[in-house]
Amino acid sequence: MSEVITDAIGVRDGAISANGSVAQRLLSSGFRTNSLRTLETLRKDEWELLDTDIVEPGRERLRAAGDLISRGLVLPVPNGLGTTIVQHETASEMTAADVSMDGRTRGEQDRIVFSLVSTPLPIIHKDFQLNIRALEASRNGGSPLDTTQAVEAAIQVSETVEGMVLNGFAANDILGFGASSGQLYGYTNAPNRNTSTLGTSWATDTGANILADVLTMITGLQGDRMYGPYMLYVPTNSWVPLLDDFKAESDKTIIQRIKEIPEIIDVKPVDKLADDNVLMVQMTKNVVDMAIGMQPTVLQWDTDGGMNLNFKVMSIMVPRMKSDYQSFSGVNHMS
Repeated sequence: MSEVITDAIGVRDGAISANGSVAQRLLSSGFRTNSLRTLETLRKDEWELLDTDIVEPGRERLRAAGDLISRGLVLPVPNGLGTTIVQHETASEMTAADVSMDGRTRGEQDRIVFSLVSTPLPIIHKDFQLNIRALEASRNGGSPLDTTQAVEAAIQVSETVEGMVLNGFAANDILGFGASSGQLYGYTNAPNRNTSTLGTSWATDTGANILADVLTMITGLQGDRMYGPYMLYVPTNSWVPLLDDFKAESDKTIIQRIKEIPEIIDVKPVDKLADDNVLMVQMTKNVVDMAIGMQPTVLQWDTDGGMNLNFKVMSIMVPRMKSDYQSFSGVNHMS
């Protein structure tokens, strides 16, 4: 069995030390990932090819996650590699204001109570390899570098991020946190989300009943004082039926009728949502945002005397599900 070489960074005799070329390069650069994106092995045009063929196709798979990013619902984390937890506070409300004629009547003393919520910040990554001979052959033959493996790695990373936004991620042993802080929550498992029952699958229901379900979800959110704007996410088994007429010989589809509701921004299908589940999400920062420590990035290092090129498509992006001190949430999950 061949020897396995593992790079590591730790503390020895009170000082941070690195074992292995990759770890030493990261440590000496202050954990800048660009230190693993040099021109020593890959040329500039090859890096551009990887970035185009890997990162961009991967981002196309981020539908629910992409909505957060495109609407500016993000928390930039400056040193993502050096940050393992992000935190936010929930605050209680004060009681109603006092009313008097002269303003001298002593009002009720009140204060805001804060609660701290922690979210783990793991790294999502997928590794692949290229042989140096394959790289040199592509250069000698004038053919572009084959990025098939790289594209697939990027898609896997993107789909994992998308799955976290929709369904969360439970892996205390992987994330290295206790049970209370090792859970990443998404739309379908956020503890304080509104829930309601879907009487009939939208894949077979009528337009009128589907519209009634949408109004029920809006009513639930407004009961939590969440007044929009809302994004409606549906699973793939419901998407095509929603393109059908709202009613017999109608001049509009079910989706068009739903979009006529002023508070609805859009209706979108998402692959990672289980059949017969529907989500309505208020797209504001007090409901959800995306902590971003690193956008999808390609890293590279050599092993086996430079004969193998090792690559890692890596991202640090996790959703932060929020509710207020009264457990009011801007997410409604119908299933």
